[in-house]
Amino acid sequence: MKENTVIVSVSPHIRSEETVSHIMWTVSLSLLPAFVMAIYFFGPRALFVTALCIISSILSEYFVQKAMKKKITISDGSAFLTGLLLGLNLPASLWSLNPFTLHVPIIGSFVAIVITKQLFGGLGYNIFNPALIGRVFLMASWPRAMTIWNEPTAAFLAFDAKTTATPLGILKEEGTGRLIEVFGDRVNLYTQLLIGHRSGSIGETSIIALLIGASFLLYKRYITWHIPASFLGTVAVLAWIFGGKGTGLFTGDPLLHLLSGGLILGAFFMATDYVTCPSVKTGQILFGIGCGALTMLIRLKGGYPEGVMFAILLMNCFTPLIDRSMRSKVFGAVKVKTK
Repeated sequence: MKENTVIVSVSPHIRSEETVSHIMWTVSLSLLPAFVMAIYFFGPRALFVTALCIISSILSEYFVQKAMKKKITISDGSAFLTGLLLGLNLPASLWSLNPFTLHVPIIGSFVAIVITKQLFGGLGYNIFNPALIGRVFLMASWPRAMTIWNEPTAAFLAFDAKTTATPLGILKEEGTGRLIEVFGDRVNLYTQLLIGHRSGSIGETSIIALLIGASFLLYKRYITWHIPASFLGTVAVLAWIFGGKGTGLFTGDPLLHLLSGGLILGAFFMATDYVTCPSVKTGQILFGIGCGALTMLIRLKGGYPEGVMFAILLMNCFTPLIDRSMRSKVFGAVKVKTK
């Protein structure tokens, strides 16, 4: 080899300090404020259910990788994050109903990790969001246990809890008037939804806490505004136009729909999953619009009071098509002129 020979590696020459492991653990950290508020409102039940999901997810990944003689990757944080997200999507009542419901989070974690993630090739190859598939499976298998909601007690040591309907459940069955009556007035309704003093899944607690975590992810540029903004914007517009039950068009309450259910958790932490959402920015906007439209279709016309989970999974199906139809412009491409 000549002394002055320069060896150049294949382009592009881009290097980043970020790793998959660092991103996964950082996203988990961003969910800490919401998790702390969940423990404050739902007590030890929230802690135990979420911890059970996390431990089950990590063990499921370890044993399936061991059985398939693959590299053990539990240290990268992806199994931990999947378990955390699954736990935040479950009701805290799973712990307080009776000991026979404790297998529910374990099975959900197994479905999320083994079937949805590892059998498709592992991290980066799954078609659907693993945590949401785990929740859908549990909803189909144990619908009663998955739809019993604890009333928030705001007392960490409170093991006993009353059950009550979620705000979206009351809205679906009895209308906005009844929901306002339950909370006293509209201002108090919005305030309690923001703070998190309402029944629902463990992660459907404090909107403020979720937005703190989401702001951190936006600041770190782990997510962009494209999916959350288009998702939330579509929900707001459709809620305003069609959300006025029995009062005509353009009489709905968009703020009520934005603050209720798992919309904020889904829009910022689940719809933005790198693997299952489009990589092209314009495609991400279309993806968010689709999620918002499907969410409102299910909320207003479907049998379930909440539609975020199903909307994201349905749009996951269209991610490959969106990416293929909205490919980024190839720089330096030369058009061949034909005679």
